[in-house]
Amino acid sequence: MFLSFINISPRNCRKIWEKESSVMARSSARIIKNPFMSLTPSPRSLTQLFSVSPPLTSLFSSKKTSPSLSIFILSFLFSFTFLGISIFRFFPSSQDSIHCSIISPTTSPISSHPLPSSYSQIILTSLLAGINSDNKIQPRIGGTAMVPLPVHLVSGNLSEEETEFWKQPDSNGYRPCLDSTIGYRKRSAKISKEKNRFLVVVAAGGLNQQKNQIIDAVVIARILEAALVLPVLQVNMIWEDESEFPDIFDVEHFKKTLRADVRVVSSLPSSHLVAKQTIVTQIPYGVSPFWIRAKFFKQLNQEGVLVLKGLDSKLSKNLPSDLQKLRCKNFSFQVAFHALRFSKPILQVGNQLARRMWIEGPYISLHLRLEKDVWVRTGCRTGLGPKYDQIITQIQKTQPQYLTGRVNMSYSQRRLSGLCPLNAFEIARLLKALGAPQSGRFYIAGGEAFGGSKALEPLAAVFPNLVRKEMLARDGELSPFLNSSSALSAIDYIVSFNSDIFIPSHGGNMGRALQGHRAYMGHRKSIRPNKRTMLPFFEDSSISDEEFSSIIRSLHNKSMKPEPRKKQRDNDVIAYPVPECMCRHGSGIF
Repeated sequence: MFLSFINISPRNCRKIWEKESSVMARSSARIIKNPFMSLTPSPRSLTQLFSVSPPLTSLFSSKKTSPSLSIFILSFLFSFTFLGISIFRFFPSSQDSIHCSIISPTTSPISSHPLPSSYSQIILTSLLAGINSDNKIQPRIGGTAMVPLPVHLVSGNLSEEETEFWKQPDSNGYRPCLDSTIGYRKRSAKISKEKNRFLVVVAAGGLNQQKNQIIDAVVIARILEAALVLPVLQVNMIWEDESEFPDIFDVEHFKKTLRADVRVVSSLPSSHLVAKQTIVTQIPYGVSPFWIRAKFFKQLNQEGVLVLKGLDSKLSKNLPSDLQKLRCKNFSFQVAFHALRFSKPILQVGNQLARRMWIEGPYISLHLRLEKDVWVRTGCRTGLGPKYDQIITQIQKTQPQYLTGRVNMSYSQRRLSGLCPLNAFEIARLLKALGAPQSGRFYIAGGEAFGGSKALEPLAAVFPNLVRKEMLARDGELSPFLNSSSALSAIDYIVSFNSDIFIPSHGGNMGRALQGHRAYMGHRKSIRPNKRTMLPFFEDSSISDEEFSSIIRSLHNKSMKPEPRKKQRDNDVIAYPVPECMCRHGSGIF
């Protein structure tokens, strides 16, 4: 593993320390707030401050001490204490700590961007901002959206292809902008206080499916001018996950972030518990706000409660601008990039694992869809041989309901249509062609691969530095989440969100969510494999390795740049936040 990535000279380190120390020593009567650091002392620290030894307390109680001298001594003690806190916070003692002076070896990847002279100081200050009372570096949260750890800028001797691989895309000046229209804001005053109409939504599927349904639930509640009851997470029979909303998401943050748009309540009021509750399970795909309002508003107004099930991907992807912005506001950990933030226990562990990956240098997150249920649902071959393919085929025969879409297509047709996940061998070829260095570090997101370690052997043979959350976690850290596939998926999401590069082997809800979330937070590099176009070249043995690499890189240039959303059925603002939720000249949110 290559360990270093940032060059911060001892001289610059000392300057930053002196600057922070002098700022903290200027005033004991105010708390200094800035976008990078917060050194507010804890109540325990203040208690310790006044628990001084008898010689010091005598200075305050002595009748002979003049008032001016007492004030001078009190000021000195406050300044000295804050200086001590500053020094203590600057030199973390845990084994996960970041040291000021980090040497960058020649084996590290490099960036083609020139570094501004102040960059090291900015990065160091940003890191210090994430050190909590336990000296643990965490991704910062700006406003209500989660901000990822900084992208690594590294140096070394790499090929032109490897240099290009690590290069981050140009954002083209796009930044988040969620300003709503005046009409929307005027209606919000009434809708956000609604107490007569209530919408209940039952969200099914895996974590990212549930998130999509929760996002749509918020939008539908807004359309119907109803209060939203905390969504019910349906028990997942495939993964046997019984997690409830508060187990996965931060309830208070969800309510607070949406309070100007939709009223969110924890449960139905007693006045509505005995009311007639219409349960709707059949909703067409791609319904518009007009359809939703015409279908349910009068009924909801009369009955007071509406229950929706089977909401997955039923709401149109093409909504009015204000509702698209609500989708983005509704979806961070997300609604999409702000309100649905994961619960504190999940965030704590996820951030901790992300930091352990990040501190060792740049890393790539691979979301490998190699689980047994994925092979069953897609009707694809595993690449592990007849023995394993026969197991999948047998499950499909006995449980045909799990096979999704285009059941009349052959395996080859499915694969060449881009409907199959890339297996480990195909991912390895793709990475090599894109210029990924063999010494690169890869975080493997996703559930246990069907076939165990055998499934990853072709990838590990080319890129040996593969890491999973179970390898990063220390004793007991994952124990509270072992019976919750949603929580484990959320942890994968957090680590992947903070990676320098994210690559999914198959689209899916998590891949789309991370693609959009990373674009929204600064267009961090995400590479979507262009399977439909590239797979025929995988089969052509007449193409040289050099020509193959050139073709693969050219096919993926587009996916690494800010890409405006096309108004197609499958193009969601969550995956493509430009231009509805991002703009070049609009006001930002941070």
